[in-house]
Amino acid sequence: MTMLPTIWFILIAVLWLGYLFLEGFDLGVGMRLFFLTRKEADKRVMLNAIGPVWDGNEVWLVTAIGATFAAFPFWYGSLLSALYLPMVFVLLGLIFRAVAIEYRGKGTSDRWRRGWDAALGLGSLVAAFGIGATLALTTTGLPLNANGDRVGGAFAWLTPWAIVGGLAVVGFALAHASVFLALKTDGPVRVAGRRFAGLVGPIALIPLAVWLIGVQLRTGNPVTWVIAILAIAVAVGAWFANRAGREGWAFVSLGFALALTVGAIFAASYPVVLPSTIDARFDLTVANASSTPYTLSVMSVVAGFGVPLVLAYQAWTYWVFRKRVSATQLPAAHPVEAAVRRPMEQHP
Repeated sequence: MTMLPTIWFILIAVLWLGYLFLEGFDLGVGMRLFFLTRKEADKRVMLNAIGPVWDGNEVWLVTAIGATFAAFPFWYGSLLSALYLPMVFVLLGLIFRAVAIEYRGKGTSDRWRRGWDAALGLGSLVAAFGIGATLALTTTGLPLNANGDRVGGAFAWLTPWAIVGGLAVVGFALAHASVFLALKTDGPVRVAGRRFAGLVGPIALIPLAVWLIGVQLRTGNPVTWVIAILAIAVAVGAWFANRAGREGWAFVSLGFALALTVGAIFAASYPVVLPSTIDARFDLTVANASSTPYTLSVMSVVAGFGVPLVLAYQAWTYWVFRKRVSATQLPAAHPVEAAVRRPMEQHP
């Protein structure tokens, strides 16, 4: 076996890391806006904090799934067909949150805004939970037979590990969003973000720690155990940084803790990309689930050009919109008049 399947396994792990890190605070802001924030001015500040970047962050999800389809078609086919139902809800959640972000400001009534706030919050919650369940199951296993097909009914995927993974991403998104808002905004939103990260953040990260330690107990090795312990230590450091008012350090530390967590989980799972809970002989690995060497070679050339471009334009976007957002910088809300075509004049 060549090294290309292993390289693409690592690249897919990096793509999921990029999605969880960047889209994590987007999803968390959506949940916070609906469940934890009541003032309209604060909600507008939060939306403007993610406004320039939220849609670009979703590129990482499309790229991660697309890379899995091209590099490991059997992994892609078994995982997404087994999780057809939850992935439909994830897709609907992403659609609702995208439409809510765009449409919320198009009306001025409280009922209009509350409706789109619910769509944004619930859509973010469903998407985060579904993505977390998917990633947890790809590291802990599904009931797959020798053909890679799911055994059981439509809810055979709903295992305790799926729930832990879903809660892990939901909890991380809330903690990450709070640190992000403390870094990116000013005024009451900044204070609330720092307070939430300090009081609730450690509790929200418990499911992620359970997932991390659970994978290590199942398939870990001394190296991945060291990485896992470092991840927990860095997460604790992020809490201390937030408590000291070092918002930048808190944000970076939490992101670094996520990177170590993803690295420890994927490294402990290697070379298995999707375990079978029926029989270990049915496991999908980087060897039996990958595309042909020629396909992986062509993909590597394309990725060599595409990945640096994605990183460059996203880095540029974050640099351009790097300053804090506050309520004093936002214009007054105004209604959007619908364009109505006037009737044609009657000619004699």
